[in-house]
Amino acid sequence: MVDMKDNVVIITGAAMGLGLATAKELAAKGASLVLVDYNEEALNAQVKSLKEQYPSIEILSIVADVSNEEAVKNYVNKTIDKFGKIDGFYNNAGIEGKQASITDYDLDVFKKVIDINLMGVYYGLRYVIPQMQKQNYGRIVNVASVGGIRGVLNQTPYVASKHAVAGMTKNAALEYGQYGILTNAIAPGAILTPMVAEAFKQVNPEDPAAAEKEYASNNPTRRLGQPEDVAKVVAFLISKDNGYVSGQVIAIDGGESNMYGNA
Repeated sequence: MVDMKDNVVIITGAAMGLGLATAKELAAKGASLVLVDYNEEALNAQVKSLKEQYPSIEILSIVADVSNEEAVKNYVNKTIDKFGKIDGFYNNAGIEGKQASITDYDLDVFKKVIDINLMGVYYGLRYVIPQMQKQNYGRIVNVASVGGIRGVLNQTPYVASKHAVAGMTKNAALEYGQYGILTNAIAPGAILTPMVAEAFKQVNPEDPAAAEKEYASNNPTRRLGQPEDVAKVVAFLISKDNGYVSGQVIAIDGGESNMYGNA
């Protein structure tokens, strides 16, 4: 187990799904955590649970909407005020939106997906990176999804936002590697999080379990991924054990993206 006791890591979208799984993984390794989410009730419940399980770690929880630039500035400033540094940033918060064709997509939902998935990630980079430059060290993991490396039917704003995240990741790696900042993105496939479970409900409202089973049958591993599968990869990328991996968009999907091609 990698010891991360000297690390301060910000996680957005930390109250559930991939953010929560990574918070648990890093807490087990001793990292100090800054957990950010817009859902105050869920965030408080998870912070309480983590503190009960790992009483020795420090946790700062901040309620914030990542699509709000001032809220992002605030969580970054509060982190620096409390800990004086930011070693790792898991830029995870995102939404799927609704499933609809390009010409039928609700414009308000489209804009909301872009605001959270693209602008929220950008704001995070914009305000976290200057602190990492001062330190001459940092590890950033953005969340791109397999929707950032291929198309996904009826999810145009999601796919557009995640392709943009993949591109920003590559640029950040090029522009800030000289400051000891390594920036990568992960591209999870169908990981069984609350968001993905909701997507299966949209695909088959009468029997979402059947939709899950059908999707899993097409995966080379014949199963859906679990949040822990992703958390372990993020924990490496965001730790000091990662010394030279940067600018990559890493699929975590049981190999399924190879069936379509991986751009």
